[in-house]
Amino acid sequence: MRSEKGIVAAAEPEAAKVGRDILSAGGNAIDAAVAVGFALAVTYPAAGNLGGGGFLVGSIGREKETSETPQENLSSVALDFREVAPLQSTSDMYVKAKESSSLLGHLASGVPGSVDGLLHALDSWGSMSRDQVLAPAIRLAKDGFPMTQRTHSMLARKSTMNAMLKYRASADLFYPGGKPVPTGTLFKQPDLARTLDLIRQKGREGFYSGDVADHLATEMKRGGGLISLKDLKEYRSVERTPIKFPTSDGFAISMPPPSSGGICLAQISSLLEGYPFSTTEAGSARHLHLLAEAMRRSFADRNQFLGDPDFVDCQTQLLLSTDHLNKLRSSISEDVATPSSNFTSSPQGVKESEQTTHYSIVDPAGNGVAVTTTLNGSFGSKVVVPGTGFLLNNEMDDFTTRPGVPNLFGLIQGELNGIAPGKRPLSSMSPTVWHYSDGSVRGVLGTPGGPTIITNVFQVLFALDRLGLSPELAVSMPKMHHQCLPDQIYVEQGHSESVLQQLKALKHKIVTRSNIGDFQLITHLNSRGWTGISDPRGGGASF
Repeated sequence: MRSEKGIVAAAEPEAAKVGRDILSAGGNAIDAAVAVGFALAVTYPAAGNLGGGGFLVGSIGREKETSETPQENLSSVALDFREVAPLQSTSDMYVKAKESSSLLGHLASGVPGSVDGLLHALDSWGSMSRDQVLAPAIRLAKDGFPMTQRTHSMLARKSTMNAMLKYRASADLFYPGGKPVPTGTLFKQPDLARTLDLIRQKGREGFYSGDVADHLATEMKRGGGLISLKDLKEYRSVERTPIKFPTSDGFAISMPPPSSGGICLAQISSLLEGYPFSTTEAGSARHLHLLAEAMRRSFADRNQFLGDPDFVDCQTQLLLSTDHLNKLRSSISEDVATPSSNFTSSPQGVKESEQTTHYSIVDPAGNGVAVTTTLNGSFGSKVVVPGTGFLLNNEMDDFTTRPGVPNLFGLIQGELNGIAPGKRPLSSMSPTVWHYSDGSVRGVLGTPGGPTIITNVFQVLFALDRLGLSPELAVSMPKMHHQCLPDQIYVEQGHSESVLQQLKALKHKIVTRSNIGDFQLITHLNSRGWTGISDPRGGGASF
């Protein structure tokens, strides 16, 4: 999709259309982002949500196209609406609990932040009313839309079905008659429509207090969960300072802790400075080897230093300091892989669910917004709150729930990411905005994928910025991933066998895996305007 005006790229076409329509009606990028966020809660229930959380990164401030100096009227923003641990949670709450309790059921849920975050963004930087941005989601929930093949297939998975059928409200909504809603069936969600309408009428009070909050707290008590009315009343999203790092002829901004995305992207980018690359080297053994070595070192730091900055000192200045990065870079050999044991004595790796969703938006004035949001696993905890129509997250698994035990994504977390009341779990979500040197927006990037989010976002940005690849090829080319532990390179199918053999000769262990990510990219093509790419790996669209 190419446009001289605004553009929306999202993982679900109906939600992308909602964003397009908001822009066409005169809304800005934030208005469209809020509308898409609420629409995804309706049309993409596996990851879009009211009962989860996420991050927003944007360069915003323009009300119209302007010839003024861009950096004078664009502000960088980072909004953290990550879930928090309930006030009754404890650091050892899962040690003796049932092994699946951090993934499935009521005890797996953190206090949801999505509604507060979207409304905070609208109030702070939007131009439209709640009525305007919520109307499309309410209509989709009330009137219905055809069940997609993608969502039907996810519901039909045996493990998902077995889990969701345990909860009456979940079964009634998604498995009428005990079977998943068939593809093409008009899927109506009247309870969710009522919840959305309460948010439209009352703002955050329509979700964090009143009937919806009462339903949620009652269900928590019934099912042994910890979220209370006090938790809901006290939840607030947080504005943070984005992580900024240089690109070849500009800069990028991404999310700071409790996301590890911005710091890791900045580190990996810096570690590869000084290594020349050409377009012809894309996908070569040298390219993948150096990527893996930079990723390995950054993920070692991630595990050791990062967590919720309101609870721990993440040492951001140290991690991004010239001395530290020079030391890490000097340890890279072009001739052999460095064992991960050189950087960490921990047996742990990174665990984090890949069932997230991302959307990218640029409006006609050139404002850019990237939003990544999640329930953690597909359909979160599998619990629909009765009477409300929305699913709850299973975000508590992103904490270090059992020291030394990998999480849903295979990541082994550090002690700094331990559970504490009111604390946000460490995340890999990396909504990113790329800029020209004059400060104007050049691209908006993001993807789902757990820890592979960081490495996927970097590979696309690197392909565009350093390798000079087209947007289409940057997104579609086979990806790889290294997260320090386990000490192996994960590769998508499509890499050259000769390249993989060369990597093995460099002492890398290679593991082939399924598709990495569902990228949503918007880039500026100079005189040709904007182009939007929705990853061919997924079922999304750009408009």
